[in-house]
Amino acid sequence: MINFEKIEVVNRLGKGYVYETLLNYGVQYDKTWIYDKIHHEINQFCSSRTLQEVYIDVFYQIGEKMKDALQGDCTRYAPGIEIISVRVTKPTIPQSIRRNFEHMEEERSKVLISIERQRVVEKEAETTKKIAISEAEKNAKVSKILMEQKLMEKDSARQQQEIGNQMYMAHENILADAAFYRAMKEAEANKLKLTPQFLELKFIEAISNNTKIFFGDKVPNMVLDQRLLGNFLQRMPGEMAREVNSEKVSRERSEI
Repeated sequence: MINFEKIEVVNRLGKGYVYETLLNYGVQYDKTWIYDKIHHEINQFCSSRTLQEVYIDVFYQIGEKMKDALQGDCTRYAPGIEIISVRVTKPTIPQSIRRNFEHMEEERSKVLISIERQRVVEKEAETTKKIAISEAEKNAKVSKILMEQKLMEKDSARQQQEIGNQMYMAHENILADAAFYRAMKEAEANKLKLTPQFLELKFIEAISNNTKIFFGDKVPNMVLDQRLLGNFLQRMPGEMAREVNSEKVSRERSEI
């Protein structure tokens, strides 16, 4: 058995229904349609539910259930009565049962706390996992960027080396072309120098540089005939070279 010490019902009687209601149910109309009726409805509500449900699970629904039940009968049989609200106090139960409920509530609170703690731990683990994944992704992106940077640096160094090699090859080619051009020009110049006048000049310079010239077995007077020199210059360059060499040998023998 449980006892509801206090149930408050706030109601209002419409002006247009005062005479009819008082005529039919008297001044104590609320005892018939509210006080006695609420006692019956509470019994009906509690008889179809367990103590656990009435005391804890669906206790918050009792007020609305009573209001709907009272208003339904009043609307049908006493339409002037309006049920505004119903307030039900917590019922009293035996001390031993109350302790059991309190113990159950403590255990439920512990379970709820444990569940909430588990949720917090799972949330923290999920957060830690997300942070680790984010950190790993960030490190992977940083590593990728560094690798791409190193590859770009190596590619830039390779391109610079290639450009340096090309510049060196171009410089060497220019030097080779210049040397070849200079050699060709020198060859052409030397070819143009092989004239009787140039050879005559070189012959005179060679003779003037010698301090002693001896011809024959004894030392005669040297006579330089311009006509002989002209005939000498008209010979082929090859023959002239051989004759100069022969005269050189004779000169060396004479000196010996």
